[in-house]
Amino acid sequence: MAKTGTDLVNEAKQRITEIDVPAARAALGRDDTVFVDVREPNEFNLGRVTGAIPVPRGTIETRGEGMLPRDKTIVVYCGGGSRSALAADTLQSMGYDVRSLRGGYRAWVESDGPIES
Repeated sequence: MAKTGTDLVNEAKQRITEIDVPAARAALGRDDTVFVDVREPNEFNLGRVTGAIPVPRGTIETRGEGMLPRDKTIVVYCGGGSRSALAADTLQSMGYDVRSLRGGYRAWVESDGPIES
């Protein structure tokens, strides 16, 4: 039976660790954590979590390898939490210590998380 995109996201969320905005805010700026924005460049350019590195979801396997440190925790986020769940699943398979931000950038902004544009 064919799977839907929603099925894939839900399966990924069963395999990864999601964190909420308060936990992510506590990690922001720590030396052992890197924030990665997996949205498309046009979305990233409209605003992002302070200090986030842009690595679009479609390039995470190829670009992530050379850009992301293996000795730090990676917090990935997208607009609402679906693309970041898929990205976290992929990065976890590649051996990274990764978390996905539940609710994504939208939840971050709604909680007045620090952003830059």
